[in-house]
This record gives sequence, C-alpha cells and structure tokens, in this order.
Amino acid sequence: MRREPVSEPDSSQDWSIAPAASVAAAVADGSVSARTVVAAALDRIGRIDPAVNAFTDVLAERALAGADRIDAARARGAPLGPLAGVPFAAKNLYDIAGLPTRAGSRINRERVPAERDATLIARMEAAGAILVGALNMGEYAYDFTGENIHDGDTRNPHDLGRMSGGSSGGSGGAVAAGLVPLALASDTNGSIRVPSAFCGCFGLKPTYGRLSRAGSFPFVGSLDHLGPMARSAGDLALAYDALQGPDPADPVATDRAPEPARPGLDAGVADLRIAVAGGYFARGGDADAAVAAAAAALSCARTVEIPEAARARAAAYLITAAEGAALHLDRLRARAAEFDPAVRDRLIAGAMLPAPYVERAQRFRRWYRAAVLDLFREVDIILAPCTPCRAPASGQATFVLDGVALPVRANVGLFTQPISFIGLPVVAAPVRPDAGLPLGVQIIAAPWREDLALRVARHLERAGVARAPVATLA
Repeated sequence: MRREPVSEPDSSQDWSIAPAASVAAAVADGSVSARTVVAAALDRIGRIDPAVNAFTDVLAERALAGADRIDAARARGAPLGPLAGVPFAAKNLYDIAGLPTRAGSRINRERVPAERDATLIARMEAAGAILVGALNMGEYAYDFTGENIHDGDTRNPHDLGRMSGGSSGGSGGAVAAGLVPLALASDTNGSIRVPSAFCGCFGLKPTYGRLSRAGSFPFVGSLDHLGPMARSAGDLALAYDALQGPDPADPVATDRAPEPARPGLDAGVADLRIAVAGGYFARGGDADAAVAAAAAALSCARTVEIPEAARARAAAYLITAAEGAALHLDRLRARAAEFDPAVRDRLIAGAMLPAPYVERAQRFRRWYRAAVLDLFREVDIILAPCTPCRAPASGQATFVLDGVALPVRANVGLFTQPISFIGLPVVAAPVRPDAGLPLGVQIIAAPWREDLALRVARHLERAGVARAPVATLA
C-alpha cells in the first residue's frame, strides 16, 4: 500500500469522523479549512486502517492538493459545491487517474494506469469532495464476504474477527471505521447492501441505469450498479444527488434529468404505502427482528409476497455465472492460476452452463420484473432483510437458516439477489434490534423512486431505529 506523509491535523475538533454535511457546511463558512479536514482523515487512516485493511491505495498528495484548491476557491469568494472539503474513497474497480484499476485482482495490477477518473469520481470532485484513496474489494466483485487473497481481507470495524461483507467490503469498512464519511461502491447481486448490513452503515443501490458506470471495471453488465455508502441517510442523499445525471459514456445510463432527493428528505412517511415482504423473505431469526423493528417505527402492518423470489435468485445466479465467465474467459484460459481459486471455480462453472438455461433465466427475468412492478401499484415501499444473518466470523464456512446449515459465501446474498435481478432502487439501513452486531433492512422502491426509499431511511434514523455510529477502534 502506498502511504505518503501528511501534515499534522488540527486537534481542536475531530474532523476525521464528522458527517459529510457538517464538513461541507464548516468548510463553506470558514469554520475549518479543507486541508485540516483532509489531513485529519489521512491521519486517522494511517492509525486505524492497518487493523481494518479497507484501503489499497492512499492518495495523500492528491488529496491535500485538492483540499488546497477548495481553500483557495473559498478565499477568493468563489462558490463551493455541496460536498466542499468532504473526504471520500472509491472501491478499486473505479478508474482513478494514475492507478491501474485492479478490481480486487492480481492480474489487473499489470494494467496501464487509468488516464482519467471514473465519471462518479469526477462528479464527486465537481461537487467539492476530495478523493483520499482506493478501497479493497473481493476479486472481480464476485464475493459476498470481504475476503481477498491478494490484498488481505477487510475486517469488520465493529468486530475485527468478523467479515465486512462483499464485494464492497473496503467501502463498508472505511465508512464504518470513520476513515471517510462517504465511499463509492458497486452492487451486482448485493455488494453494497451486504457490507452495509454487516458493517452497520447506509448504502444505496440505485435504479439500474440511474448512475453512470463509465470508468468502472465490469462484472455482469446487465446487473451492475454503482452507488454510495455513508453513515447517515442525509449524507447518503447528499452524495446521491451529486452523482446523478446522464452520461453518454455509459450505454445503459438514463437520460433522465437529475431528480434530487435531499430537498424532500424530511417529508416524512405519512403519505407512503409501506409493506413488509413475506414468504421467501420471512425466515425467522435476527433478520426478521430487524425488519419488525423498522416496520413498527413506520406503523406498517401490511405484508406482501414477492412472487417467485426463490426462482428469481436462481435465475440471477445463472445470469451472473454466465456473463461473468464470458467476461473473464480469456484470462481464465491464459492465467487461471492467478485467480482466487474460489472465484476461478465459479467462473469456470459459469462457462460450462448450457445456453438454454441462461435463455430461460432471461425470459423468466422479464416475467418477474412485470410481476414485481405490479406490486408497486398497491405499495410505495417494501421492507425486507439485507442478509439472513449478522456478520459471520472470518473464515466461517456455514450459517444456520431454517434449521439448515448453508455455505456462507453462496448464501449471504439470498435476500438481495431477487431485488437487484430487476434493477430496483434499494436503500440499506442499519438496524440493531438488540445490542448485538448490526443487521440491515432493505428499503425497496419502484424504479426511479430513490427519493422515497431515502425518506423512509431518514424517518427510521430520526426514530432512532436506524443508526450508523463510528465503530469503536483504538
């Protein structure tokens, strides 16, 4: 990991763990300099990250130069963006100028360094945010655990002996540990929502096509989403609003104009029709307790059943395996020994899937999307668990659900896959129904209604049900 010396942070206030909105306001009114904030973040990363292992690259020189530009702009009276001076980091499948886009792999380290930043990084910086580094992830995003044999595992900041979740484990770990208030991540089958649940932070998987994927390393083109993670619903909305907008560089990006969520964030939920997902999603245990706590805070007594969710998960598995294998086939043929064996074996299995199986999965996908969208004629929001369990111990092979021992790696995403399969927007909110480790609740909305999901998350936060405190670390 590259680490560069930084100047000493101002010790009068701990800006390293301040919320993004507070940082931006203080930088804008001159209460603190952007350099002070960034130096504090870099100092905290240097002290805390060796235990968490969220970062693969720390870009101190670039970050401090960016902070100085923000401070100079304020000194001359230039307008500052809504994220002025806010440190953030990006999962290392995002292109970052001057770095090879490794996507959690060994092979990609040989890539020519990116010439320019990914679109979403550029948009964050256009809003005044300051990139401080790249974040650890599961190899080629094919992971739910936060494990990486090349860069080491990202550890859960709430319990360093537990998994951070994947594949955006570095993003979840960095936010939960207070290393940055905002992080950029990706979600194909649950890779934002699983780390949000395990690490206890807020995450947004937007509608498929809402946020540009240009300048990111793909996994499954028909399922890939990019989105932010944060420690509050307000900060999540602040980042989301900065990231919106059409982008011709991404062929599936919507041409819809930005639809800011932050102005209506505090509108409450009295006008929303909210239901809990039953059937496949109601399996008992801690996950149901988290959903029940959220439902009680929302005065929600209605249950709906998402039809054929189990079949949707199976179809998502087939499409993921087939498209992922097609993307990596040349690398598998030439350099199979350099893959994580667990990733390699799943990709090889995907390459051997009969084409008719994948075609049937795609046909089912169209039917399933229509069936689920019919539900949103009757409700505005559906609540479901993010994961079937709390964060497993590092190296744990199985967990128990419905009295059956299931493999961790294959089944942590069993509640997220049926939702990302059809590109619905979801906010993951951290809920602790007891004093234990975090759990996550999916707040699922109809396409393009991220604003409603964020409103619900904000309500849960204000009710004290959804909380994302900085993990207690030395």
